[in-house]
Amino acid sequence: MKKILLLGSLFLTLKISTVSAQDLNWQVGKNKIPTVWVDSVNPTRPLPEYPRPQMVRSNWINLNGLWDYSIVPKTQQDATPTSFDGKILVPFAVESALSGVGKTVGKDSILWYKRQFTVPSKYNKQNMLLHFGAVDWLCDVFINGKLAGTHQGGYDPFSIDITPYLKKGSNQELVVRVWDPTDDGPQPRGKQVKRPNSIWYTAVTGIWQTVWLEPVPTTYIVSTRQTPDIDKQTLTVSTNLSNLLPTDKIRISAWDGTQKISEQLVAGNSEAVLQVNNAKLWSPETPHLYDLKVSVIRNNKVVDEIKSYFAMRKISVGTDANGVKRILLNNQFVFQYGPLDQGWWPEGLYTAPTDDALKFDIVKTKEFGFNMIRKHVKTEPARWYTYCDQMGMLVWQDMPSGDLGARWESRPGIEGLGEDMVRTDASEAIYRKEWIAIMDAFYNFPCIVIWTPFNEAWGQFKTEEISEWTAKKDPTRLINSASGGNFYSKAQIMDLHNYPSPAMPSVELFGTKQALVLGEFGGLGLPLDGHTWQDKNNWGYQNFKSQDELYARYATFIDRLPKLIKRGLSAAVYTQTTDVEVEVNGLMTYDRKVIKMPADKLRALHSKLYDPSLVTIKASTAAIK
Repeated sequence: MKKILLLGSLFLTLKISTVSAQDLNWQVGKNKIPTVWVDSVNPTRPLPEYPRPQMVRSNWINLNGLWDYSIVPKTQQDATPTSFDGKILVPFAVESALSGVGKTVGKDSILWYKRQFTVPSKYNKQNMLLHFGAVDWLCDVFINGKLAGTHQGGYDPFSIDITPYLKKGSNQELVVRVWDPTDDGPQPRGKQVKRPNSIWYTAVTGIWQTVWLEPVPTTYIVSTRQTPDIDKQTLTVSTNLSNLLPTDKIRISAWDGTQKISEQLVAGNSEAVLQVNNAKLWSPETPHLYDLKVSVIRNNKVVDEIKSYFAMRKISVGTDANGVKRILLNNQFVFQYGPLDQGWWPEGLYTAPTDDALKFDIVKTKEFGFNMIRKHVKTEPARWYTYCDQMGMLVWQDMPSGDLGARWESRPGIEGLGEDMVRTDASEAIYRKEWIAIMDAFYNFPCIVIWTPFNEAWGQFKTEEISEWTAKKDPTRLINSASGGNFYSKAQIMDLHNYPSPAMPSVELFGTKQALVLGEFGGLGLPLDGHTWQDKNNWGYQNFKSQDELYARYATFIDRLPKLIKRGLSAAVYTQTTDVEVEVNGLMTYDRKVIKMPADKLRALHSKLYDPSLVTIKASTAAIK
């Protein structure tokens, strides 16, 4: 059965499961304010969409669904449970309502998963890769009783070649062991805490993105790295391959729709540089995407092939006519304005209940007239970034914070009052490992234009070193070293946080050296009866009693921004996309059922921020990186 819901201007087709929850020994847990998508979650096929749109093969097997689970004391971590507590719906974290469990785990316990799976006989001569979109935090994977792989990191995808561990016949056993200390450990954990309050939210433990199998040949493409250069009109593509033979070739072709625009055949370990003449540049107004095909060729036959896409776009810093540094998109100044996006869900916590839900927040953000999203101390599934690519949404990607402890100084112009913390060698290694993995995993998404290593001194350490290291790792994007402080003069961007009203860093002190941005402001709260996480004591930076009052105050903020843009402001981030748990600062309620300010009014307000006459860029500096 299907039914159609209309939310704003977005139509959603919801598939209502006809399977009885009781028959599956599973049901949605206690859910305080469910979204409209919760009823469309099919426990036999949750999140069935292809999970890796930047690297597509036709054959794959989705392992989402009901698994056995057990929570045991950490002292028993070496013994696989002989019996399990019940069923958990993967890929929803064990603390979430959609998991069907709704239990906390914590540093003193271990979460175990188990399920059976089959490998179709048609894949017997191929290698089998097991993919996890994300598991928080330390994960051990066992196939048929043997340890197949270990992964540390809660925000990056990982894969394991499980071929050596498969047994004869089609039936196989998969067991996963997870330990996550949340805020009792030094690892990246974003806004998760064991005792949620104000801006800190419910813990997330275990599998929280799609799990899937992929058959591949013995020689296969592991990954690609795609780097556009709009000034040279080229796309550079490098490939990482497994079991490449010396005589193998790599064929890479770029397509604009059905028209092939460029192709190269190169040696297996060589980069291909494709010419993209008269390139259609990607921007929020014209988010043009080209298709890409990468093939391994052996004796004139295709051994392996993946499909991908890319965009021709550039992010850089230039100088305006007054000598002030500006963030440029495709060598032009475009004011970047968007919400702080936490990416949380009432029933799924880190995980949107459906793909329609995942897309919804981006669609609404676009309808509100924003052109940017700051993804705040969290990552998203690959499909989220692809939707941003398709819709023309610029993304500032934060590193999830952890190991808090540095003293925070947020006022620019007083460098030195804030401080870097000293992390242990183990804590520092954990940070570096996961930050590299995140940058590698999301490198090919054109929507991402800024990396943010630190937010408000949360775990901030060796700031200049980490910023330089990040920029060296990815010189194609800008680095926002310290969003909201602690500030350093060598950074590309000076990022002030100011609540509630808009402000900007000092043009006189920083404007000729760094691009100036307002990394957070606003936080205007409006709790709405029937749509709050709790009945009272909901929290906002500044609360209002009606939607009209909220809009009136917000409009005064936006009216101030054009003057700041003229003076030197390159971007601003409003807090925030949705309410989250006890926070009521959202443009939408946590359940996404109420839009607090009319989309058409917001869009009209925001349009004045993109007036190109506000800023003139010096032609001689437009191409500076």
